Amino acid sequence: MTAPKPLVIVTRKLPDIIETRLRELFDTRLAEGDEPMSQAQLGEAMSQADVLVPTVTDRIDARLLAQAGEKLRLIANFGTGVDNIDVKTANERGIMVTNTPGVLTEDTADMTMALILAVPRRLTEGAQIISGGKRTWRGWSPTWMLGRRIFGKRLGIIGMGRIGQAVAKRAAAFGLQIHYHNRKRVAPEIEAALEATYWDSLDQMLARMDIISVNCPHTPATYHLLSARRLKLLREDAYIVNTARGEIIDENALARMLEAGELAGAGLDVFENEPAVNPKFLNNDRVVLLPHMGSATVEGRIDMGEKVIINIKTFADGHKPPDRVLPSTL
Repeated sequence: MTAPKPLVIVTRKLPDIIETRLRELFDTRLAEGDEPMSQAQLGEAMSQADVLVPTVTDRIDARLLAQAGEKLRLIANFGTGVDNIDVKTANERGIMVTNTPGVLTEDTADMTMALILAVPRRLTEGAQIISGGKRTWRGWSPTWMLGRRIFGKRLGIIGMGRIGQAVAKRAAAFGLQIHYHNRKRVAPEIEAALEATYWDSLDQMLARMDIISVNCPHTPATYHLLSARRLKLLREDAYIVNTARGEIIDENALARMLEAGELAGAGLDVFENEPAVNPKFLNNDRVVLLPHMGSATVEGRIDMGEKVIINIKTFADGHKPPDRVLPSTL
């Protein structure tokens, strides 16, 4: 007699191929639409499920975990970051948490590089002049719409993990000099291959860079890592790009500096209070804004789903999932 399939509840619409495979393998309850669940709906799902499959938009805090049913033993997050989940409380309640690391590295690094190119060269500003209704272009001019060359500039990467290293490889190909700050210095062979300069002092690095790329995870230790004080260390001709998490930057301080012309520009794919965007960014030509698209490729989303399936299947078979997240690693 075969064991009953675990009840898996999915909170958001996933790629069809992933949803179909989930239905084949488990007793799966799919989301009816693509709107985030309310806290009440999440609580109800957690009271019924053996496995919950949430996304970055689902805030699973201690209060919500207190509503979890006795059956819930796995939260298989559809995403690399787990800052949306109180992992410590979940583990204390005997609920394992997994994520989907490694599969979004190249996509996110591509988007980071796109912003590194777009902001100094004023790409979106130029595109809007042609197609955004301004219609002010009167032809080529030697002094109009001048941006900044990135070749030979210094790029300071905050967070030299998988994504940070992938960004460094791309940036080096464009002639940028690679610098980085990380919680731990990377292995000498990695540093040599990337020709990267390590800074143990984030403050010292910030003061010397032409472009800053934020590629570290959001944890309690990195909340407002780029505080108002640290942002003031940047030169007025410096640019900042963030494809990690909005909470890493003090967004109000950044908006004030951009508005005052104290920074050359910013490229932001993430925001502190998503989906809300600071209104001071919206009409500022110095800022390129994207709606959290860094990992938005068909291939990336399918790879994420396949990771979720492997974690659930491994757990259901009585083994340790490959992508378990422990509080000690955060």
